[in-house]
Parts: sequence; C-alpha cells; structure tokens
Amino acid sequence: MTDEWTRRLIARWHALSADLAQDERGDVPGWVLITLMTAGLVVVIWALAGPALAGLFEQAISRVSGL
Repeated sequence: MTDEWTRRLIARWHALSADLAQDERGDVPGWVLITLMTAGLVVVIWALAGPALAGLFEQAISRVSGL
C-alpha cells in the first residue's frame, strides 16, 4: 500500500511540475513584449518632447547664469 501511495504521489508531483513548467514558458514572451513596448513608448515620447525639453533646459540655464 505504501508503494502505491508513493507512486501516486510521484505521479502527481510530475504532473504538477509539468503544468508549472508549461505555464512559466508563456510568461517570458509576455515580459519581453511589455519591455519592448515600454522602450518604444519612451523613444516616441522622447522624440516628441526632446526638443521642447532641451529648449526649456537651455532657457533655465540662461536665467540662472544671467547670459
């Protein structure tokens, strides 16, 4: 009886491990996609707001330095 219980426990453990391994494989591409989308948004926002921010920075430095 103990041998049967041990076999069932091992079979359940293997089934659970296989399910978890399959679930984890799907997470990596999701995180990669989120990272790439975030990087793309940063590039677009920087391209649109970069010149305005540079002008604002130069204006602030001019006021502080008195030039």
